[in-house]
Amino acid sequence: HAVRRAGTLLGKRVLVTGCGPIGALLVIAARRAGAAHIVVTDVSAFTLRNALKVGADQAIHIAEQPEALAAFGANKGSFDLLFEASGNESALRGALDALRPRGVIVQVGIGGEMKLPMNTIVAKEFDLRGAFRFHEEFAVAVGLLNSGLVDVKPLISATLSYRDPGRAFALAADRSQAMKVLLDFD
Repeated sequence: HAVRRAGTLLGKRVLVTGCGPIGALLVIAARRAGAAHIVVTDVSAFTLRNALKVGADQAIHIAEQPEALAAFGANKGSFDLLFEASGNESALRGALDALRPRGVIVQVGIGGEMKLPMNTIVAKEFDLRGAFRFHEEFAVAVGLLNSGLVDVKPLISATLSYRDPGRAFALAADRSQAMKVLLDFD
């Protein structure tokens, strides 16, 4: 749904901030939609490795290399499109310099109220769009999974027995070790 809200991605340079399950799925969808170059940022090495596995071209550990994103701000910005998937105000603010004038921001992550730098948004004429839920695209997503055109297996960190839900939920809560944990009912 967020990719549809973004408009055409064919040949575009894309930045994804936040590489949890939603951010990783955005990488997959953006690549499938024809994005030419995808850079991801996060504060977790584990999620960044997963984003690279599913198609990101470059990963930036923003807590360890905050200056790495700044390089993309040269010449008024490098990216055509920003998918903000963390819901973190700092991630959004930090990405704006890297977005070219008239770039598109699709806010996917929800983290509460954000104070936005409206002067920057207006001066660079950004198009800010929200994306929430995906009822219309659900059948398309299932079809892509069933056909094998989209592979989400790299996002599945573990499959554990339903008889040990405590262990499964503990693992799922540890962002340094798990992306998605499945329960097996066999």
